[in-house]
Amino acid sequence: MGKAMIAWRINWWLVFLFPIAIALLSATCGRAKPTSSEAAHEVDRLLAEEVFKPDTKLAPQIDDAAYLRRVWLDIVGDIPTPEHITAFVLDPAQDKRERVVAELLANPRYGQNWARYWRDVILSRKIEDRATIVSNALVTTLTERFNENQSWAKIATAFITATGDVRENGATAIELAQDGRTEEVTSEVSRIFLAIQIQCAQCHDHKTDRWKREQFHELAAFFPRVAVRPIQSPVERSFEVVSDDRPAPGRKLPADAQGRRGQPEHYMPDMKNPTAEGTKMQPKFFLTSAKLPFGSTDAERRGAIAKWMTQNSWFATAFVNRMWFELVGEGFYASIDDIGPDRTPVAPKTAEYLSRAFAQNGYDIKWLFRTICATEAYQRESRPRRGEDGVPFVASVAQPLRSDQLFNTILTALDLEEPEAVLNRRGRREQGKAALGPNATARQAFEVAFGYDPSDPRELVNASIPQSLAMMNGVRINTAVRAVRGESMLGRLLEKTDDNASVVEELYLRTVSREPTAKEREGALKFAKDAKNRAAVFEDLLWALVNSSEFAHRR
Repeated sequence: MGKAMIAWRINWWLVFLFPIAIALLSATCGRAKPTSSEAAHEVDRLLAEEVFKPDTKLAPQIDDAAYLRRVWLDIVGDIPTPEHITAFVLDPAQDKRERVVAELLANPRYGQNWARYWRDVILSRKIEDRATIVSNALVTTLTERFNENQSWAKIATAFITATGDVRENGATAIELAQDGRTEEVTSEVSRIFLAIQIQCAQCHDHKTDRWKREQFHELAAFFPRVAVRPIQSPVERSFEVVSDDRPAPGRKLPADAQGRRGQPEHYMPDMKNPTAEGTKMQPKFFLTSAKLPFGSTDAERRGAIAKWMTQNSWFATAFVNRMWFELVGEGFYASIDDIGPDRTPVAPKTAEYLSRAFAQNGYDIKWLFRTICATEAYQRESRPRRGEDGVPFVASVAQPLRSDQLFNTILTALDLEEPEAVLNRRGRREQGKAALGPNATARQAFEVAFGYDPSDPRELVNASIPQSLAMMNGVRINTAVRAVRGESMLGRLLEKTDDNASVVEELYLRTVSREPTAKEREGALKFAKDAKNRAAVFEDLLWALVNSSEFAHRR
């Protein structure tokens, strides 16, 4: 072939094919890192393709008021005020739903809401009761990281590799909650970050999954050198998580009474002879078989397993499945902390796509929230939880509010201030007035009555007698719903207007974030007209709304 012909072909390539190649490359890159809007559309398309049939009856989309209440509860853990609702409903902008999600994600309360969620995930299954001293530091640490929009991979790595005073570094929470015990820490790290419950293989091969006993103990071999020790201080009691790489005089370092001394290596117990030393296990990641040599330091071990975990596809899938469950009411997998290669999701293509897109976007948590909140699946009306034969994702599923969410809604609905005498990061009491009464631990007391493990199936979260008593007969609530002139929310409202219809509408907006139906309005007004005591009528109405199932659920 002559040089002229070669030159002509090169020029032809540059002029005609090169721009096409660049365009294709750009399109490929765009698909590799989709925007939240693009991802939301693709999720809805995939759900329609693999889950719904032509005759599937989907729940209609919620109205603006319902959407606003839903995203407020989901993102910042509170309800909007009547002013927020009115402004949002009257806003004619087509993109107002996307804009309000962005605004809420920029609100500092977003980080606090989800920090409290993960506090409940980690501490609900603690084996050491004193682990509650890490609670304030845990919420503070996570609030900062969520608001800074640190990637989920970076946050998870901080938990897996944490050291330091538990009152200062909330990322030490998993170690403290499990008392620094190697097997328990191993189980929780796998459950929380991979949603794989490999602890079922601790004593024998897993009954239903592929995991072998050796694989559990190979994973445990990443954690033997981490220890939890008490800090000797005359001021306050605390603990610290440390890397214990001291050489042992024998094969293993003797543990103290609390098991707070690290071991050089992890040994798998001999089930036939429990008194025997057992088998020394090499650190090895069960999902990829990546391994470290014996003698690796604690920092090397935990640093390596953090890296390998956060780069694995199950890490993204675990988080996406959990968040989809929290926001839509049903996960792709039946359990949010028991998934893996031997579990089948209800929408495998959708779950795989959203998990991959989350990873491609750098495990950006706010990106995932924007994506899910923009889907049609998220914006459907709520229906009761489906039966085994029901079609998934045809509607949203109502969720009982977590204790902090319910506490926040009460404060907002009744226009109360949060008690400010709370514990700071180091657990010291800070001063301030308590608008709910002299008890400075009102929120903590609420957690005791209304708290639940967010990893549990919601159908197992049932109302209790103490909860009913707290809401129906609690001194704080009963005091706050009274129409005290010039002092309470209701007292100020009745003083401001003589129009009973306006009062009824305001109370519904304040509590359940919607206007009353015609029947509800008619009944309330008739009650007010027939009664002699106007204040008592609206006290009863406000009390009934605050104690309603609608108020206590995210719908």
